[in-house]
Amino acid sequence: MLELKNLTKKYRSRDIETTAINGIDLLIEEGEFVSIMGTSGCGKSTLLNLIGMLDKATSGNYLFNNVDITNLSEQERTKLRKENIGFVFQNFNLIDELSVFDNVALPLYYLGIPKSERKDRVMSILEKTGIAHRAKHYPGQLSGGQQQRVAVSRAVIAEPKMILADEPTGNLDSHFGNEVLNLLSNLNESGHTIIMVTHSKDDAKHSKRIVELHDGQIIGETKLTPNKL
Repeated sequence: MLELKNLTKKYRSRDIETTAINGIDLLIEEGEFVSIMGTSGCGKSTLLNLIGMLDKATSGNYLFNNVDITNLSEQERTKLRKENIGFVFQNFNLIDELSVFDNVALPLYYLGIPKSERKDRVMSILEKTGIAHRAKHYPGQLSGGQQQRVAVSRAVIAEPKMILADEPTGNLDSHFGNEVLNLLSNLNESGHTIIMVTHSKDDAKHSKRIVELHDGQIIGETKLTPNKL
């Protein structure tokens, strides 16, 4: 599904150049569930932003479905991202003024999906993620675990090929965290490719492969049998 070849990301200020990602080679197949692990500052979130086309590499190549996106324009990358990638963030990133239903429906508005189809698709995904009974509520009326379920629902509503999750349990207790991880595992079993950044070894056990980063480089990979709690 995606292949990174000697990918590098550097940040420059007037006097300092910092290498956040240093010559990474990585292949992720369709249908995988991969965890990216490492200590704070090792480049995990930078790598996820590059994979998610939210940022451009300084050098190297990134192939997505055999298309080299390295030299695509911002507009072309945005279109590719909207059509293929869903995001789940640590801080949920829900819009407080919108109901659960409207938060989840938002990507469909941008894609121009007709109103009747939006309703059916939103209620279907809310049923699947176990949050349909809160469709008319607002984010401030939900627990952290429920808000993350809404965020996951929004991430998959447009049927993306890939879901990127950045510390999705970071603001949740263990109970709600395990609920969200099991939800991601179920989505993976239904065919979604999932890439998750995490510092938690327990969270990473839900995935099928762990990629370890240190100082912007891959230092190890481990294949495992997912642990569904």
